[in-house]
Amino acid sequence: MRIELRQLAANVLFDVPDAVHEEIITLIDAVASDPEAQVADLSAAFGEWCWLVYTAHGDVLEVLDVGCAR
Repeated sequence: MRIELRQLAANVLFDVPDAVHEEIITLIDAVASDPEAQVADLSAAFGEWCWLVYTAHGDVLEVLDVGCAR
């Protein structure tokens, strides 16, 4: 599965501390590797401190936004 980050998500992802960055990458990897999570509708995934908003189109996972409560 190919992963595309919208500019907003990319900006946040590269502006957070390393530990938070790792959690967001883990969330993206979990969604990309779980076919049941890859729905065409707007969806979200949540970790301990972070979240991401995404949608799937065929073999593309589009990450629209990411965030963190830290």
